[in-house]
Amino acid sequence: MFRQLISIEEAKQALAKNFQPKPIGKERVSLSQALRRVLACEIKSKLDIPPFDRSTVDGYAVKSSDTFGADEKNTVRLKLLGQINVGEAPRINIEKEATAQIVTGAPIPNGADSVVMFEYTIQKGETVVIRSSVTKGENIMKAGSDIGKGETILKKGTVLSPFEIGILAALGIDKVEVFKQPKVSIISTGAEVVEPGKSLSEGSIYDINSPTLSATVEELGGQPINMGIVQDETDQMTTALRKALETTNVVITSGGVSVGPTDIIPKVLDILGDPGVIVCGIAIKPGKPVTIAIINGRPVFSLPGHPTSALLIFHLFVRPVITKMSGRLEEPSVTIKAVTAEKLFQAKGRRTFVTVTLKRDKFGKITAHPVPIGQSGAITTLAKADGFIEIHESQQFIDGGETVSVQLFKPDTYYSLMKD
Repeated sequence: MFRQLISIEEAKQALAKNFQPKPIGKERVSLSQALRRVLACEIKSKLDIPPFDRSTVDGYAVKSSDTFGADEKNTVRLKLLGQINVGEAPRINIEKEATAQIVTGAPIPNGADSVVMFEYTIQKGETVVIRSSVTKGENIMKAGSDIGKGETILKKGTVLSPFEIGILAALGIDKVEVFKQPKVSIISTGAEVVEPGKSLSEGSIYDINSPTLSATVEELGGQPINMGIVQDETDQMTTALRKALETTNVVITSGGVSVGPTDIIPKVLDILGDPGVIVCGIAIKPGKPVTIAIINGRPVFSLPGHPTSALLIFHLFVRPVITKMSGRLEEPSVTIKAVTAEKLFQAKGRRTFVTVTLKRDKFGKITAHPVPIGQSGAITTLAKADGFIEIHESQQFIDGGETVSVQLFKPDTYYSLMKD
């Protein structure tokens, strides 16, 4: 079943009209659970980091004026008052022509304004011989020089990496407010599809889409819920979709959306709630059969069964929705200029997306080599595709040797090409 095919712009407008993705809530989690979560508030420091002036070297805390002119030939002798260690408040006051031994990270005692490195000193009993002068503030990290009290350290929408978690720990924060992860149901369909790990019978294939889509959802900050493989039978599909809609925030299916007798998903979706199916077929290649429904405020994206087509449609329609629902700041698409390795043709009357692999030729130019879109079900396409080239429906072809923009599936591809 296809209603009249609409353009990709019309499909995006229909989705935007019927569903406005936004974060689904907030929660507090411990730092041990915060990796890759998204901050739901800005973080301001409640203290200076470091909280006190500290030594950056092992050596002797001194008044810099006492070391003026000191060198190998003109040494200065200072009275040793004691030692200052990390983790304790100094009880020594550095008077004129006096010093105290200090270790890296220990607080600077009162009266001292610099530290002479251990290598430029000789200790003789209760006297320290100084063989190098220092300037005021030398070898000292001032309180608040790393992070100042009241300073905004992390912005709302930041994805927490190990580095940000380290900063939070340095501020004494043990729990942090993050956006809740949207739960995303993943359903594969088809009598021929078998879960990985099980035996294949004749005519069967392993389910590629569920693991691939689940990993992509998780990468975007969502929580994938694998609902298993559902047969192309109306009652089973209705039951599975109802359960998914009741328990998760977004539903993704793959397969069952073309024009064959077992492609029942559009009909089932239209009876599950309002407004029902809002997109049923888009004038694009690959991915024409894509169906989008909104069921009582929850989006359902029914993707083609072919893995490459499913991944492309996910990139175009689903990715922005999950990104916003997880609270992440929407990042602009990463594109790179490349030269086409051969002539590329548009599918008549349809927006065409040509998946390509990128290489550098012997002259250092980045070249785009098409991965045959006629084989959208080929497994190797997923591994070979670095990105895609968009050919507008008004454009008949792109000539070989023409400079084009390639939209990348993964930003890391850009950096690896720049290093080559």
